[in-house]
Amino acid sequence: MNDLNRSNYTKSVKRPVKILQFGEGNFLRAFVDWILQNLNDSGVINANVAVVQPMPMGRVAELAKQDGLYTVCLEGIDKGEKVQSRRIIDVLSDFINPFEEYDKYLSYAKSEDLEVIISNTTEAGIALDPTDTDLTKCPKSFPGKLLALLNARYEHFNGDISKGLAIIPCELIDHNGDELKRVMLELAGINKMSMGFIKWLTEANHFTSTLVDRIVPGYPRDAAAEICEEIGFQDNNIVKGEIFHLWVLQKEAFVQEKLPADKSGLNVIFADDITPYKQRKVKILNGSHTAMVPVAYMSGIDTVRESVEDEDVGKFVQELVNDEIKPTIDLPKDEMDAFANSVIERFKNPFIRHELMSIALNSTTKFKTRLLPTYNDYRAKFGKSPKHILFSFASLCVFYKGKRGDEDIKLADDQKYLDFWKELWTKTDYTDIAKTALCQKDIWEQDLSADDDNVSVVAGYIKNIVENGERAALKAFLGE
Repeated sequence: MNDLNRSNYTKSVKRPVKILQFGEGNFLRAFVDWILQNLNDSGVINANVAVVQPMPMGRVAELAKQDGLYTVCLEGIDKGEKVQSRRIIDVLSDFINPFEEYDKYLSYAKSEDLEVIISNTTEAGIALDPTDTDLTKCPKSFPGKLLALLNARYEHFNGDISKGLAIIPCELIDHNGDELKRVMLELAGINKMSMGFIKWLTEANHFTSTLVDRIVPGYPRDAAAEICEEIGFQDNNIVKGEIFHLWVLQKEAFVQEKLPADKSGLNVIFADDITPYKQRKVKILNGSHTAMVPVAYMSGIDTVRESVEDEDVGKFVQELVNDEIKPTIDLPKDEMDAFANSVIERFKNPFIRHELMSIALNSTTKFKTRLLPTYNDYRAKFGKSPKHILFSFASLCVFYKGKRGDEDIKLADDQKYLDFWKELWTKTDYTDIAKTALCQKDIWEQDLSADDDNVSVVAGYIKNIVENGERAALKAFLGE
């Protein structure tokens, strides 16, 4: 069987690189790049993508081995019918590791074709690193890299206002476009950049906030050989996702002009206000995902589908959504019920094996961004702490102890958080562990230990999980 590359796959199309994409992970490739493929194939745009690896460890080299070609496999239920599709994506045409090829990366600042920046660097990616002050070498943070690129573009084109870019972040944080712009301006100030550049940054470039929604389990290990037989090529970069997709972008005329993503019949919306879409999706889908992971994984479960079909974990998730999440969203009850039910159906997709450990990446930040807004809204409305979120927090603490029975957990998070959790588990007193975990303002941006009896409640949950196991602790919790 031939390898999948542009020599063997002759249907690939040559297009100008108009889009620079920060992130090479499964989600971007199965969602944004799949949408870009549709836009190209329908004649709406004529644009390829250069992929920038945002972290020192990544897989642009693996993508380059196949000349950027890979297969997106979509499977799920559509209008009551089981649907499966296979599509080879050919929009990725250049691959950059800026930590090793910084000059090549900066060369894109000079591109006459470049129009759009897209990113998904996880929730932790849009954050200020005040040590990114030497732009002569590759900055550590995503905002630092983008600032270096835009500064080089400003200088090359002598501040030409027409050379600004449409900047479309897809990270799951509130107002991601506004937040990225804010961090960029703060970092520009730290670097003492000229007022001319700052004016060009704010006026020539157009940041838009977005919401993305598609469940993407990633590489289908169990079905990879079968898929390769179907497409007729050896593909080591297959990515699997569900049929459902939704991309909501804040209306911004410049962005709509440069990337008219709503023009090919896909579920893409330019909205005056993305907030209702954001709250509904992040709180219900992402929030239940994040709460589920430590509870289910520590109960001996490995996938999302097994989790929601499990008697105990499934009940936990249903109660979390119905009793704690839905009451905090200001939308009609019938709409909330319909969306929540659709989310559970998507979790049960028979075609998708969504590994819990793939969701567990950066769980510390995800707890803050996906569950704490619900926690705070619930407290504001009911005057007490939501117990299911506290139980998930206790399970998260034990998850970061790094053991499931005799098995080591492959923890993947920012090193400063891994260091914190490791230090936490040098303690032996459960109350001390709970209080220390809850009071970290630098992590949670609030002192969770100050609310009600959170410390004693979480300490009790942790004690039960450690001494009796997650499953027994969960059963006891559900019986409360």
